[in-house]
Amino acid sequence: MTGRRLTLRLILAILAPLALIVVLGGAFLAADPLDRLTGALPPVEELTVERRILDDAGIALLVRAGGSAPVDIAQVQVDGAYWTFTQEPRGPIPRLTSAWLHIPYPWIMGEAHHIAMVTATGAVFDYTIDVAAPTPGSGSLGALGLVGLMVGLAPVALGMLFYPALRAGGTRMFGFALALTVGLLGFLLVDTMAEALDLAAEAAPGLDATAMVWLVAALSFAGLMAVGRRKGRALSGLPLAFSIALGIGLHNLGEGLAIGSAFATGAAALGTFLVFGFTLHNLTEGVGIVAPLVDEPPGLPAFAALAALAGLPAVAGIWLGSYAFSPHWAALALAVGAGAILQVIVEVSALLGRRARSEGRPWTSGTALAGIASGVAIMYATALLVPG
Repeated sequence: MTGRRLTLRLILAILAPLALIVVLGGAFLAADPLDRLTGALPPVEELTVERRILDDAGIALLVRAGGSAPVDIAQVQVDGAYWTFTQEPRGPIPRLTSAWLHIPYPWIMGEAHHIAMVTATGAVFDYTIDVAAPTPGSGSLGALGLVGLMVGLAPVALGMLFYPALRAGGTRMFGFALALTVGLLGFLLVDTMAEALDLAAEAAPGLDATAMVWLVAALSFAGLMAVGRRKGRALSGLPLAFSIALGIGLHNLGEGLAIGSAFATGAAALGTFLVFGFTLHNLTEGVGIVAPLVDEPPGLPAFAALAALAGLPAVAGIWLGSYAFSPHWAALALAVGAGAILQVIVEVSALLGRRARSEGRPWTSGTALAGIASGVAIMYATALLVPG
């Protein structure tokens, strides 16, 4: 009976402040004390284009309202001429919701097209298609999947072939390989966060995607650290290799989203060079995955699983980027990847420190510093091959 009373008191103690907050919030909205300050000002409208489809029917745009007021699109202008359009669903677009605009405009392959969306209040929102190209259809799944394998799985697997060389190098090579991994992942962390923040800036303002990127990255890091150290000790060996593969896989998912979106929007006119650049850039990731396994060689199934975990997300990313890309979801996916990569950096650095102490040398030895610098330099040099 005492336990039930304590539970009831706890529930009441939680519900009472919540009820008061709801009442005060409702009273504030009903009274609208700021009306005298803002009543003469028009409500803020924001419209963001999240996705586009170009096909035989014309141009379709997925738009999201992100301001403080619904957006009622009254007219659409394409290349300086007003054009008929249909909207699904019809009517004003409520805040933070989306709608499709279907414009039966005869777009021209390879040309640029400028679209202006005029709202009922007279606000104009511009959107430019830099290079018109047909959006990939379901028949392109196979070709896009092959691109994903070339960008993700193939380079990771090829990089893992350096495993025998790492084992043959002895203790010093093992320390260098771990430090190299820290450098590789450090570059990936900065690169991933930069990409996530760039995408967040393209999202609808009302979604506050930039703050969500930092929050999701921190939460994913904390969650993975808690899971990885649930037994009270740092990761090493095969568990650490799987953590590295997971972090790289999430990063490759983000890269796949970028490549898929580029193909869908016609921005990948140099598609072969884009794929080639990403392939060389990702070769070094395989080296980082197998570095913790030098002292504990696993079987071939483990190597296959590591390669799949790190490389196959690129295929899923390219498919999603081609058919269902949106900036805020892509930014959040990259934020999760950034948190995972930071967790791996912490774990690999801890392993590197334990190895250094066991050998009676400082963590910041010449070998370790050379490995970190080499990792950053290699990733930077190969990143230059990837078109921006």
